[in-house]
Amino acid sequence: MNEPVIDLTTISAVLFDTDGVVTDTARGHAAAWKHVFDAFLRGRSTPFDIRDDYLRYVDGRPRLDGIRTFLEARGITVPEGSPDDEPGAATVHGLGLAKDQVFMAQVDKYGVAAFPSTVSLLHELRQRGARTAAVSASLHGRKLVTSAGVLHLFDLVVDGNDAALMNLPGKPDPALFLEAARRLALPAAGAAVVDAALPGVEAGGKGGFGLVVAVARDGAEAAELRAAGAEVVVSDLSELAVRGRVPPTTA
Repeated sequence: MNEPVIDLTTISAVLFDTDGVVTDTARGHAAAWKHVFDAFLRGRSTPFDIRDDYLRYVDGRPRLDGIRTFLEARGITVPEGSPDDEPGAATVHGLGLAKDQVFMAQVDKYGVAAFPSTVSLLHELRQRGARTAAVSASLHGRKLVTSAGVLHLFDLVVDGNDAALMNLPGKPDPALFLEAARRLALPAAGAAVVDAALPGVEAGGKGGFGLVVAVARDGAEAAELRAAGAEVVVSDLSELAVRGRVPPTTA
């Protein structure tokens, strides 16, 4: 097993997924999905499993992709619909709008917290000359990072709005992470990816990044994360050491 270290003599930037890595929002997402899916599944299938179904089919994917993947696993087909659908309508867009509505109501009511260990790691990386980016499939990625009070710790944010504008595919395609590296003027091999979801870890492996770190929170299977492409797996980023400094010419 590789030692949990980011070596800044070979890595110049670290690209962080947001949910479950920077912001403590994964439970809120899972609860919102369960609320919406259970209402839809009543009379059609068994309830949404807030752990297994969330991690396997939804976590880390763009919202609409998560709906398609989960419903396909249940053998259920619904129309795509459109962004003008009523939230909760039996369409891909209708379910997505309902989930977004429920989740953002939670954010507006309770706010968003950042993981203290991630904040500490971000400070250390930046003190050592590394650049940092927040990468999220969510259309609300920038809002969530801002709400958590950590926007100033990132050189840039690439989120679902960028994906929509640039027609970038969602994870497990590495396009979002590669776009962040491009904006930092770095090759993928010069950047590390940190993610907590299987699609994000897979994207890091496919993208040819210099290091892929997986955060296995809440009983996530370390073996699955390694199989997806993680070179280092930790249960919390406090376990991840940082060595060296980024030379000023590459920072």
